[in-house]
Amino acid sequence: MRTREKRSIIRGHRQPEEEEEVEMATAEEEEEMAVEDAPEGEETEGGDETEAEAPRRPRREKQGKCRRVKQELDGNIGCRQVPPGVQPLAVKGKGRMRGRVTWDLCWAWYRALPEAQQAQIARMGFRHLLSVRPFHLDVPYLEALRERWKEDCKAFIMPWGHMIPTLEDVAYLTGLSVQGEPVVGLERRDYYDDIVELLGPEFVAGRRRPIRSILLGSLSEAVGLRGRRRGPLESLDEFYAGVRGALDLGDRSEEHSVRIFVSYLFGRLLFATQSSQMNCKFVLLLRDLAQAGRYAWGAAMLGHLFSLLPSSSQRSHSTGGFTPFLQIWGYTRFPMGRGTLVEGRQTMVPLMTRWEVAPDPRVTDRRAGDARVALDHYPHEQVVWTPYAGETDASHPAVAAGRPLFDRHLLLLCLGTCEVLYLELVVRTLGWHQPAIEVPSLGREGHSCRRFFAEDRDWGADHGSTVAYWREGGEQVLRVTDLQDSSAYMEDYQARYVGQLRLDRRVMPESQAIRLLEGRLAEQEVELTRLQAEVRTLRGELLRAQASRDAGASSSARPARGDLADRLQDALDRAQARIRELEEQAGEIGVERQGGDAATLQA
Repeated sequence: MRTREKRSIIRGHRQPEEEEEVEMATAEEEEEMAVEDAPEGEETEGGDETEAEAPRRPRREKQGKCRRVKQELDGNIGCRQVPPGVQPLAVKGKGRMRGRVTWDLCWAWYRALPEAQQAQIARMGFRHLLSVRPFHLDVPYLEALRERWKEDCKAFIMPWGHMIPTLEDVAYLTGLSVQGEPVVGLERRDYYDDIVELLGPEFVAGRRRPIRSILLGSLSEAVGLRGRRRGPLESLDEFYAGVRGALDLGDRSEEHSVRIFVSYLFGRLLFATQSSQMNCKFVLLLRDLAQAGRYAWGAAMLGHLFSLLPSSSQRSHSTGGFTPFLQIWGYTRFPMGRGTLVEGRQTMVPLMTRWEVAPDPRVTDRRAGDARVALDHYPHEQVVWTPYAGETDASHPAVAAGRPLFDRHLLLLCLGTCEVLYLELVVRTLGWHQPAIEVPSLGREGHSCRRFFAEDRDWGADHGSTVAYWREGGEQVLRVTDLQDSSAYMEDYQARYVGQLRLDRRVMPESQAIRLLEGRLAEQEVELTRLQAEVRTLRGELLRAQASRDAGASSSARPARGDLADRLQDALDRAQARIRELEEQAGEIGVERQGGDAATLQA
């Protein structure tokens, strides 16, 4: 009974007064407001996109239908809908998801800041994330992945079962805190006075009230970095040197400079949207910089990502949220070749720092269609359900602090959004067998409402029981102990999603099957190269640890590095076993190609 009461805590908060909200919620409408508020001749994008620079969008004016449709398709938000009965034009890039993060500039900007400001940002909980060197977005992979998002269960529908990024993934991969105060607070009708106080009067100069969003390009422009982007032949270190030389903090206080950077970090990376500006409600979180270090930023990031995936998967050529996390999460669970674990980074934290996604000629020419087919036929036995075995909590502060939440049913809160983490669907990530679950019985507990209000409102006060549910640690997910395997779950799962999984389409054209086999072979070659490099590094570290242990034993000292040597030996054994497995699989794929069995592939 208590479970049902907990699972209905959100439903009681949909009160009639919510109808008073001004419906200006969507990213497109926020974009229109920002364009109208911008001074004459100003661009709204700020030159900070990861893709090719989008054309400037003029103010609204009467224009022909054909030109209007092209503008709507070509806008950088990328989610305009074509009016009924109008034939869309062939627009460059149409049908390809665009990354919405500007990671290079965030990383270089942080490194160029004075040490005192870096230390303040680190105390806010972003040091580990900002230590990750930016890597390429694997757009085809992300596009194939986002299409599998199912909103009713907040999960990706994969051939081998539901898959959901969890708080454990966030803590291990990003180092962001997943426990602490929920990211909720006051939402205002007009943020004019707050922006003047927290960021500076230049950010509202010439703009009409009410002020509800801030152009992200204006944040980088304020410190001399407007339009800064990394060139195609420019190394990351060269780009950093240029940013360091151009950064101009002026006579601002340390707190103002920190708030400007963190606001940009929110809008362009951690809470990126499909718009070129950020809702000012995020700035209010930075009023007390000491308090900012107590927020559960990782849980908020995950909830924000969940809230944007439905629009990304249904009607947009772009996506919001922290997509680099989603990409590495996928590589960790079902590796498909673009990412490699870099030699010499085996002990770095968070785990995203160990990855490099550099273009590889063997696998970078694939399209989203190739990634879709590869996911459809990815071997089920190669899915990694518990990828963090062997990692120690002592090396991961966010993991050690957040572990009590890793087996809990939770609601993820992020400034007016409330998303459900249905851990019951992915208990295999806990090392358990998955029981059959009737998905509709899970209910719809969360809701995401990105709206501006006609009056100031405190979301946390309006939804006190929801906030209390988070602070109480949610609800324990119960383990079914009498299961021998997950076969009953898989039978129900395949019956429910038979159309989406295409289980009745086992045969494909031979040319496509050969291309899939060649792609899988290339991916395994990339992983094999990475593992061989890892083995060399582990052997070197193991020899040093053994030498240190022997030296300590010979001098009657305590062999303090004995545990490290044992862990390194275990890691080396796992890597060598994986190398043998990959070599066997590569041989089998070669036999399939030569034997003409490529026409029929089964997942």
